[in-house]
Amino acid sequence: MRRIIYPGTFDPVTNGHIDLVERASRLFDEVVVAIASSERKHPMFSLDERVAMTRVAVEHLDNVRVTGFNRLLVDFAEEQGAIAILRGLRAVSDFEYEFQLANMNRALAERLESIFLTPAERFSYISSSLVKEIGSLGGDVSAFVPEHVWDILRQKFAQR
Repeated sequence: MRRIIYPGTFDPVTNGHIDLVERASRLFDEVVVAIASSERKHPMFSLDERVAMTRVAVEHLDNVRVTGFNRLLVDFAEEQGAIAILRGLRAVSDFEYEFQLANMNRALAERLESIFLTPAERFSYISSSLVKEIGSLGGDVSAFVPEHVWDILRQKFAQR
């Protein structure tokens, strides 16, 4: 089975993330969306909330599974039987960091390949950080996230 891991914090999951998952689902037998606990980044949502939001966002894809993880990515990927790690590139500025990660992952686990995909142009400027910032200031981010995520974000920001 050709399985790929798509890691990230998905805090929150965006339409850009979904676009990459859909693209990967056409190329691989299975896509595992691996949501990192990332406590050092102080995510807005808990790991369980991020997993649940993402599961709903990809439920239309039969060959996609969503799970959380809290260990070295290459170890997790190998445990999952993945042959590759998917990374998204939105802009040239992403490349240097992603290239460094790919080389480090290769040094840690030679058999894992890194696959880079770009989102559709209409999603190329979307990031979870921008979505959170705009939403926290009362901006409408409904065009950047799935509808159920927008509902959750509005509730979260109303509590503040």
